[in-house]
Amino acid sequence: MMVNSEITYLVGLLYNTDKNILISQLKKVDNPLILHYFAASYNWNSGFDVPTVILDNEACDLGTGLLMFHYADGYRLLESSDEISSSSLEEWKVFLRKIFNKLLSLNFKSQDISFDPELTKIQKYKLKKNNPDLPDVLISKTPGKEIDIPKI
Repeated sequence: MMVNSEITYLVGLLYNTDKNILISQLKKVDNPLILHYFAASYNWNSGFDVPTVILDNEACDLGTGLLMFHYADGYRLLESSDEISSSSLEEWKVFLRKIFNKLLSLNFKSQDISFDPELTKIQKYKLKKNNPDLPDVLISKTPGKEIDIPKI
């Protein structure tokens, strides 16, 4: 369970307008839950430098990686990698490829936080039909504890 000081800290980070300060603070976070809450509350229209810092943080959990993959619209990559290749959004493409590769290699120190992309059976079926080798890790609930994301 998160203690109030951690929530206060997180809110302070979220609403801190200086991205450089935010990034340097996130690099120091060693609590996977804080990274998870932060990724879940992040405004994805603000670019990918912050999510990249979370992804690169040693404490980033597999569940957080999957959450960021789906929050960054990774489903579109699974549906059609050509569509992504032709996108002009360089930062987005770089982030999606990086997180995709990290998820495939299960390159996370922990798998303690469960995240469920909540894809329907039909969505999963269509993805698998288009790509029979699609690894389950990208479309299935991750192991670990289910976490309620606090509204902050």
